[in-house]
Amino acid sequence: MNGGDLVAKALQAHGVEHVYTLCGGHISPILVGCKQLGIEIVDVRHEVDAVFAADAEARITGRPGVAAVTAGPGATNTITAIKNAQLAQSPVVLIGGAAATILRGRGSLQDIDQLALFEPHVKWAASAEKVRELPGMVETAMRVAAAGVPGPVFIECPVDLLYGEEIVRKWYGESGGGGLKGWVVGRYLGRHVDRLFKGAQEAVINPSPQLPEVEAGDARKVRKAASRLASAKRPLLVVGSQALIRGGLDGGAAADRLATAIRQLAVPVYLAGSARGLLGRDDPLQLRHRRRKAIKQADVVILAGFPADFRLDYGRQIRRGATLVGANLDGEELNLNRRPDIAVEGDPASFLLALAGRRRHKAERWQGWLEELKASDREREDEIAAMARQETSGVNPVDLCRQIEAVAADDSVLVVDGGDFVATAAYTVRPRGPLRWLDPGAFGTLGVGGGFALGARMCRPGAEIWLIYGDGSAAYSLAEIDTFVRHGVSVIAVIGNDAGWTQIAREQVPILGDDVATVLAKTDYHRVAEGYGGRGLLLDRPEAIPEVLRQAQEIAAGGEPVVINAHIGPTDFRKGSISI
Repeated sequence: MNGGDLVAKALQAHGVEHVYTLCGGHISPILVGCKQLGIEIVDVRHEVDAVFAADAEARITGRPGVAAVTAGPGATNTITAIKNAQLAQSPVVLIGGAAATILRGRGSLQDIDQLALFEPHVKWAASAEKVRELPGMVETAMRVAAAGVPGPVFIECPVDLLYGEEIVRKWYGESGGGGLKGWVVGRYLGRHVDRLFKGAQEAVINPSPQLPEVEAGDARKVRKAASRLASAKRPLLVVGSQALIRGGLDGGAAADRLATAIRQLAVPVYLAGSARGLLGRDDPLQLRHRRRKAIKQADVVILAGFPADFRLDYGRQIRRGATLVGANLDGEELNLNRRPDIAVEGDPASFLLALAGRRRHKAERWQGWLEELKASDREREDEIAAMARQETSGVNPVDLCRQIEAVAADDSVLVVDGGDFVATAAYTVRPRGPLRWLDPGAFGTLGVGGGFALGARMCRPGAEIWLIYGDGSAAYSLAEIDTFVRHGVSVIAVIGNDAGWTQIAREQVPILGDDVATVLAKTDYHRVAEGYGGRGLLLDRPEAIPEVLRQAQEIAAGGEPVVINAHIGPTDFRKGSISI
């Protein structure tokens, strides 16, 4: 038994099935201990992707995802993914190795103040001082990550707490040197080791506790919201990612209950972020286009787990005469930019369940309003269809996305990572069901793709995984094709290759008259994939789209990852779409 085994046993007690990692000597005992207990070790090619994968698992299952990285640069490489998880309110536990306790601040290999680095970006950060503390620290990390407003946590495990006592005594014994001074140093180091391992054999590993309960918020405010809704003529509901934070619990039953509640409310609804797909592909209540216009027309707007940030023009889209109902776990987010008329600080999913239970209106009440919105949606769909028919150099990206929408399997998980091409996909490719759409969230982080796709495959082993890449974002994680091959992960990655950072160029060129730093090469990404052991397909002709998509699906069904290098041409589909 060593400290690494204790960490592994604590993770096992909490039901952890996967640990995402990139190896390092500081954490080797944890990885070996986990493997011996049957916890799958999924090793990646960049530490940031280990955290992205853990984040994806957390979003899909509703339980904290776990990543382990080595000290120093191993830890610093994760900071973007940790910040992304914080802003996405995703429960992630990051375990970091660290220099030996006696060597902190003395120039030891990869020794930095990791707690100071992580504390601004996590809910909780701590470093173990004794071996017996390790299981309790893991337990606290799992609980804190999921409690209240979920988010990432960081725990630091110094290397001399993870290896066996005999090995650690040998390390310190060799540090003492000779003579009286060596004897004194040896005695000091021996006592230090005594303190490190004192009580280690009696360390308690508690069984996995239940996740903390969540509340719907003030019942009086729920009643008030129900009353306002009953008198509304043009209500609108916007459901954000926060409402699906625990949607994956009980095999997705929590998401199903939320979908049922929304249908009972019968309010026209827009789904955003991880909430996309909650109502399936073609629910009559769900709207997809012209949200800004709809919100401006509404007389009651319910924001369930969706803040009034840049996506709602900082609250300006909601007209002053409308009633704003907000439900959010985070009090600051609840009141961000626009204070709700009815502010419910609580779990937005539980709030919607409670609101549906107090429904006082008939579903037909807003049928005219819904039909008006659906007509606007159909008009936009017709415009998109017309754009898909336009000729362009190479492959029309709108047409490609529409054809992906037509052939993607009913169990597909859609992972999106990019700018212009991915935003086109967001308007045209419909998630098939709850928790089957993964995007970075409000931080707008590029580079999530490889890690998210990996985590999605680990959680949904039988599903068809689509990874929609921009050619700019693809370079961040294309090396994870190697990881996919080694772990038998089949993913269909579609790279929209227009040889540029097009989302930036759309505004930079007309406003500033210069394309500096926005131009890329028409790289052979399909050959890059083959170099990593995967399969690659070139798509450079519009008429070849159906056959290439069919080939990719067959390759993925056979258990191999495949990259489609799609040479897309320019369109005006997203002209004027910059967000600040």
